[in-house]
Amino acid sequence: MTRSIDYGNLMHRAMRGLIHEVLADVAANGLPGKHHFFITFDTQHPDVEIADWLSDRYPGEMTIVLQHWFADLETGEDGFSVTLNFGDNPEPLYIPWDAVKTFVDPSVEFGLRFETQAASQQTPEPEPPPPSPKPEPKGERGAAQVVSLDKFRK
Repeated sequence: MTRSIDYGNLMHRAMRGLIHEVLADVAANGLPGKHHFFITFDTQHPDVEIADWLSDRYPGEMTIVLQHWFADLETGEDGFSVTLNFGDNPEPLYIPWDAVKTFVDPSVEFGLRFETQAASQQTPEPEPPPPSPKPEPKGERGAAQVVSLDKFRK
């Protein structure tokens, strides 16, 4: 059997490390400027801790927003916890890094998307060629870019 470098998993760990570092900074110093985050996670991940009514309402995945009000944001080696307000009901959440599917900061047009192992093991459909880059007029912002790590997997 030939040994190979698993770039896909290495990239996933590095990108989750980036999210960990960003959230740790926000926990210590608050959100800077207009930054805010949309974080989508797998509600069925075995280590996710959310209220039963939330997992019933969002049986596959859920997107949370860290922007105006959140409390008790803490990061750890395996995940992060935060309290969010759902209709005037504060709810604590614990989300493992491995459960995160997307992380987007629309204020700076940054985003990451993590594909699951099962999805990466399916036969991928061929991707269309990327569009040729167009010059961007000064002062205008382009669309947000989401980085998909699938193209780096075998």
